[in-house]
Amino acid sequence: MRKLAGLLCGLGVVSVAVATWASPPSGVTPTVLSRVTFAPFKVKTDAGSVVDFEAKSKAEMDVVIRKHDYLANSSTGWHQHPGPIFITVVSGTLTFYEYDDPTCTPHVVTAGHGYVDTGHGHIGRNETGEPAQDISVIMAPVGGAFRSELSAPGPYCNF
Repeated sequence: MRKLAGLLCGLGVVSVAVATWASPPSGVTPTVLSRVTFAPFKVKTDAGSVVDFEAKSKAEMDVVIRKHDYLANSSTGWHQHPGPIFITVVSGTLTFYEYDDPTCTPHVVTAGHGYVDTGHGHIGRNETGEPAQDISVIMAPVGGAFRSELSAPGPYCNF
């Protein structure tokens, strides 16, 4: 019985320690603008189209539209999504880093430009002294979570 109590106590300490290794958002306020479920689909532009695009979903999926307001020098924390996300920077300048990028290369995105994340994990940072805002289009399972936390610091970036 003492061994079981010791094991449970040890697991509790480990779970608290793991939780502190995550990097929650700091200075970023997210707002869900909409969430809608789409039936399975397959779309592809015509061969002669000026836009070359293809997307498909074998099962129903949700598309979440979310706004993020960033204070100066703020961060989303390291996190990942279950699928790709399309990010449009509406105002200011944001810098994105991929969790699995061994070079920790910054992707600087200014207002009016976009960034596509694969869902493998990233962090969004406002590394300026001015506020910023983005709008994200997130693919997610129906009714399921569309963000999960990752350990921090990232494996290749020291933040």
